[in-house]
Amino acid sequence: MSLAIKVIEPSGILDSTKAEEFRQQVDTALESGTETLLIDLKDITFVDSSGLGALVVALKKVRAADCKMYVCSINDQVRMLFELTSMDRVFDVLTDQREFNEKVLGMSAS
Repeated sequence: MSLAIKVIEPSGILDSTKAEEFRQQVDTALESGTETLLIDLKDITFVDSSGLGALVVALKKVRAADCKMYVCSINDQVRMLFELTSMDRVFDVLTDQREFNEKVLGMSAS
């Protein structure tokens, strides 16, 4: 069974400026038939309330489309923000893409 997977890798600061671009990437992915979305935040240095809002909106859209969304590679600032807002219980947070491949796709790193 092949899953339609899309990895989105925003970079820099996920704020109101980047949030719109991020939302468009999510919409495009869902319109193209993506079933599983991985948001890799390895290149994100900071997330503000607008960025967090964009992630929540993305999760709602993904769930409404009956798809799955995972977040990986979050830094300490993002982890703290997630914990303070209890988003760490809302999002499926993985360490990195390798863990995503192992846990979600059932692929072991060779």
